[in-house]
Amino acid sequence: MPMPREEIYKKVQAVLVDALGVDEEDVVPTATLRDDLGAESIDFLDIVFRLEKAFTTDPARKFTIPKGELFPENLLSDARYVRDGRVTPEGLAELKNRMPHSDFSLFEKAPDINKMQSLFTVDAIVNYVEMKLAAA
Repeated sequence: MPMPREEIYKKVQAVLVDALGVDEEDVVPTATLRDDLGAESIDFLDIVFRLEKAFTTDPARKFTIPKGELFPENLLSDARYVRDGRVTPEGLAELKNRMPHSDFSLFEKAPDINKMQSLFTVDAIVNYVEMKLAAA
């Protein structure tokens, strides 16, 4: 039986409270990891490890998050994907492909690389975990 979305949300919320030292009431679906919750680069790795631990309910079927899957890497250093501080149409397509769990509705209107952080929300993590659990 699939895990209810609310249960996934509560576990993600607990992971973020522990990993980032924030208050539970700050971890709302629309909160961004960096701007709203204060996550730094090193925190993203910690979040991945904590999510794997939180969602591994059976040691025989470990919940794993491959490197770069939840938080894509090396996109901003590729000239095909970024030009003049903006994500190119090819880059936007690649981001959508790698991050189907994120909401691009605002970002795609003004794909400034400095606003890319808006894609990493609590809701995006919940969507990701929900997709991974459904595929397992």
